Amino acid sequence: MKELKGACIIGQSGGPTSAINASTYGAIKTALESENITAVYGALNGIKGVLEDNLIDMSKEDREELEYMKHTPSSALGSCRYKLKNPDVDDTDYKRILEIFRKYNVRYFFYNGGNDSMDTCNKISKFMLKNSYECYVMGIPKTIDNDLNCTDHCPGYGSAAKYIATSLMEIYHDARVYDTGMITVVEIMGRNAGWLTAAAALACHKGAGPDLIYCPENVFDLDAAMVKINEIYKKNGKCIIAVSEGIKDKDGRYISEYGNDLSNAKDGFGHAQLGGLAAYLANYIKQQTGAKVRGIELSLLQRCAAHCASQTDIEESFSAGKAAVDCAVKGITDKMVGFERCYENGKYVCKTKLFELTDVANVEKKIPDEWFNESKDGLNEKFIEYALPLIQGETRLVKVDGLPRFVRLKKVKVQK
Repeated sequence: MKELKGACIIGQSGGPTSAINASTYGAIKTALESENITAVYGALNGIKGVLEDNLIDMSKEDREELEYMKHTPSSALGSCRYKLKNPDVDDTDYKRILEIFRKYNVRYFFYNGGNDSMDTCNKISKFMLKNSYECYVMGIPKTIDNDLNCTDHCPGYGSAAKYIATSLMEIYHDARVYDTGMITVVEIMGRNAGWLTAAAALACHKGAGPDLIYCPENVFDLDAAMVKINEIYKKNGKCIIAVSEGIKDKDGRYISEYGNDLSNAKDGFGHAQLGGLAAYLANYIKQQTGAKVRGIELSLLQRCAAHCASQTDIEESFSAGKAAVDCAVKGITDKMVGFERCYENGKYVCKTKLFELTDVANVEKKIPDEWFNESKDGLNEKFIEYALPLIQGETRLVKVDGLPRFVRLKKVKVQK
């Protein structure tokens, strides 16, 4: 591939994280410093910003202000859940994207997101190649779900895992304040992959975690779980259960559906809107045991807790955005930047590595079966060895009057 000279568009998509802005900042900063990139545009609300010609000029932002993106949660450019159709069925959106690219002489496109975002990235890349429009397309990963294929782990996961482990340790101590019995159910995000829920095992590793951990990789048997819960409660007078929102029974039905009808609640990609599992299980366990039961849903907190982010995660996320631009200006396209785990002198080291977008798009990576304990209600040391390096380090989050100082973008619209 040859080097290109032209503008770039950077967009964010999907659910936000504590580290997605660090990746985007890595791309923005590197793009602004590149001789091959003539203009750096941010697409507001992901690919919808491209389709609607809703772009902002990142060169108009103060460079020192942009640095605050590294420690700002959520998606500074806005996000979306917009599914592009197969271009062979309907190429309307693709023709519009090509129109915008030509209008602004866009020769580089960087998309920062998870599974569905890599699907979008892959489709756009293939369409540009098919239509002989020279534009280098690179995917920049993010997802607290940690379920992107190929890469060792995903930007955003380490921070969410750290928050979950910390929260479970804090809940563990709070649940033991009184001399009366109590059962606590903690619902953690994760539709089909249980990486987030598995992070609760890090709290167990420190001696202050849940008694039972249920992930969607394994069939959830409510009756069998009740036997375990009763045994632990009768023995200890306390029981803490960490459950993934996506656990299913042997028939493939979400347990959360037992108390709610999810059939009409879908997002833009057709995924069921999960939630309410902790409340359902808490009520069911109370009816079965007569014990005091508390249901806790961590919800959005696990993906926006910048105050508890992992510095390792922030640094790696920044490096992913930087690598995407560095590779693109060298003539590389149709790839996603991922991570490769190495050990040097016995210490964890993370290196960036490129993967084919086709190999990443629409493939979910799940927890290896051998990382679970024999009864499938907990994780073993293999998971601890995997996850522990990812949550290391305290961030340099700036605070003013005791509160975090987050980025304040001017968002100057591009006029042409």
